[in-house]
Amino acid sequence: MENLFTGLIASKTRIKLLIRFFFNPETRSYLRELAKEFNCSTNAVREELNQLTSTKLLKSEKSGRQVIYKANQEHPLFPELKSMVSKVMGLDQVIDSIVSRLGDLESAYLIDDYAQGKDTGIIDLLLVGNIDRYHLNDLSRKTERYIKRKIRSLVFTRDEYRDLEPKLKERPRVLIWDANKEQA
Repeated sequence: MENLFTGLIASKTRIKLLIRFFFNPETRSYLRELAKEFNCSTNAVREELNQLTSTKLLKSEKSGRQVIYKANQEHPLFPELKSMVSKVMGLDQVIDSIVSRLGDLESAYLIDDYAQGKDTGIIDLLLVGNIDRYHLNDLSRKTERYIKRKIRSLVFTRDEYRDLEPKLKERPRVLIWDANKEQA
């Protein structure tokens, strides 16, 4: 699965940028921040940002002295790229193998790094509902072997989540599943 983009796109920096911006389209970043995060030169990142901006996959806007980049959600390829990024990150497997099988689950969120589009190898899930933790651990272990990423889960009841929601809103998060909508 990791080689999905690698076989299509030669630039590792471009792959990282696509993951960063197309997993969570609300993500906004600037050149130096991205260079530091990817541990590569600003010139390498600038070249890829220019390429993605010229093809209109990314939008850029000036904010003071910085240029802020974000995904162009109006681009005709946006839905397909977003879907591909989810597959590359293994999130389609997380939803299919874990979230949809947990029984009395109300909602599931990706939090922290993955919610920002950072593929750190550790997927942090926040699950709300009445969940059998043993079943969750078993499903997580099996899915981890397949997607080659670690899964950490925070499980809250509806009341616990409601009490902690103001604090949780301060952390990056993306709704990936909602019982009321079948899938977010």
